[in-house]
Amino acid sequence: MRRDDPTYVSDMLDRCLRVQRLIDGLDFEAFAEDEPVRVTVAHYLQDMGEAARRVSSAFQGAHSEVPWREIIATRNRIAHDYTDIDFDIVWDVATAEVPSLIDVLRPLAVAEDAG
Repeated sequence: MRRDDPTYVSDMLDRCLRVQRLIDGLDFEAFAEDEPVRVTVAHYLQDMGEAARRVSSAFQGAHSEVPWREIIATRNRIAHDYTDIDFDIVWDVATAEVPSLIDVLRPLAVAEDAG
């Protein structure tokens, strides 16, 4: 099955929503003490970056409201520095960046998938 840009955007949105569900009701201390949640959130952030990396340059250029480079950089950091993941940063991304990213991706996924 051929995957296209809207499919990758939908994957990104899905991972954002999964992150939100995982951390819902947690504060940083609870997050820091729950290794399965920490690792899963990091994995989902890595998945988002992988999907973003696969989105075509043309689509990325047409949707500059998405911080493509930052998402991909986060993926690279998690994937390549896996022994030194800073979970303070993972928490910050999950709580501060993911909610706004959902707001940016949701209309793209819906609009692009509808066409």
